[in-house]
Amino acid sequence: MAALKLLLAVAVAVLVHLAGQQTISGFSLAVDVFLIVVVLHALGGNSLSAMLVGFLIGLLHDTLTNGPFGLFGFADTIVGYGTARLAQRLVIQRPSGVLGVVSFAAVVQQSILVVLAFLLLPNPALPDLVWVVVKAATCGVLGMAAYVLSRRWRSGAEARRRSRMSRLRLD
Repeated sequence: MAALKLLLAVAVAVLVHLAGQQTISGFSLAVDVFLIVVVLHALGGNSLSAMLVGFLIGLLHDTLTNGPFGLFGFADTIVGYGTARLAQRLVIQRPSGVLGVVSFAAVVQQSILVVLAFLLLPNPALPDLVWVVVKAATCGVLGMAAYVLSRRWRSGAEARRRSRMSRLRLD
């Protein structure tokens, strides 16, 4: 069931990314929906799963963008692993904590991409600092919103399940 939820989240991220790229110029400068999926998955605390999901989603992101292949794959692998290790040591349950973690992960990802660009590319281009801050803020807010919506959906599903079970016991 968890794999199905992850595949659904990736499919939604791909659709949002493609729709955003077609409708809003500079969408990828301001929003990274793939990073949000990686971080929210990594908050589960499983390091190996977070690394693999980060790697695969990063490669998917590389495929859908025009940049060099593998940069997002490498950066998202490190971000996923780091987030999972952080989730193992801290209890992150409040939406504000998720906002902070996703925002910080966006800054870390951008930093890793800059370092990789300087190491691997002949003429690296630095991202504008304003766009890094905007991306961190938007990813944080969207990650927090997705976290809150998923928690509400899970609690509603649990309430419906309990209601069904109590009706079955009464019958």
